[in-house]
Amino acid sequence: MKFQKWFRKQSVIAIGFLAPSLIGFSIFYLIPFVIGVGYSFMDRTTNGSFVGLSNYKQLLDGSSFHKASVNTMLFTGISVPLMIALSLLLAMFLNQNVFFRKWLRTAYILPLVVPVATVVMMWQILFDWNGVLNSLLHTLGYERIDWMKSEWARMALSVISLWKNIGYNILLFLAGLQGIPKDYYETADLEGAGRLCKLTSITLVYLTPTLFFVVLMSIINSFKIFRETYLIAGDYPHDSIYMLQHYMNNMFYLLDVEKLTAASTLMVAFLLIFVLGMFALERQFRSFMD
Repeated sequence: MKFQKWFRKQSVIAIGFLAPSLIGFSIFYLIPFVIGVGYSFMDRTTNGSFVGLSNYKQLLDGSSFHKASVNTMLFTGISVPLMIALSLLLAMFLNQNVFFRKWLRTAYILPLVVPVATVVMMWQILFDWNGVLNSLLHTLGYERIDWMKSEWARMALSVISLWKNIGYNILLFLAGLQGIPKDYYETADLEGAGRLCKLTSITLVYLTPTLFFVVLMSIINSFKIFRETYLIAGDYPHDSIYMLQHYMNNMFYLLDVEKLTAASTLMVAFLLIFVLGMFALERQFRSFMD
């Protein structure tokens, strides 16, 4: 009875601390999203009639939505694997006794605390027609490149995303690497295992739970590149970097709430399915390791 009374008291205290966050999340995120899902099945927001999947059919038949979806998938497919590979390599490097290790760790974390406006201004200076890169190309005798209004725009955006988010991934990988017992590596050294063998048999195996989380967060962050893209390239950027968020932003300006809510519902559904799939894979891996 004492334990039940104590547990009930702790539950009430926990609910009291969580209540403000839950209420704020419900008011500003959950309830508006549920209302938006309802609008996606209506022909208009006021006194509307139920039209079923008509808005979704129009959305999927539209060329702009197709272009935005393909560009988003391509950007995610290019930037995320590159970011994971580089952040893992850098984390393994920083996990060793290297010169200026603390300063290097700080340098990789700085982009996380730099305001977005500063980031945009810096990359505008770099990729502008009269910016640093084009000045360097001109000095070397090459023609200038309109980076943000050509096929190079996707590459430039991948570099910006990599620079902005790689520090977060390095932190996560460093925490995972420091959690691996050193005894495993010492035993492998005694048995004559090489670096590749230790990487595949020890590091990657025990780093898999962290890797699942890093992949998940990297994909979610790749859908949040809209701020930088919008501030650098505007409402209608080059076709190669016209993302789903651009499409939804333009639908908002046109007051086409039905297509806007349908697009956002599809994007949230895709992310939810992916997240649940990642958690299922992680559970299977943990059960296999046990």
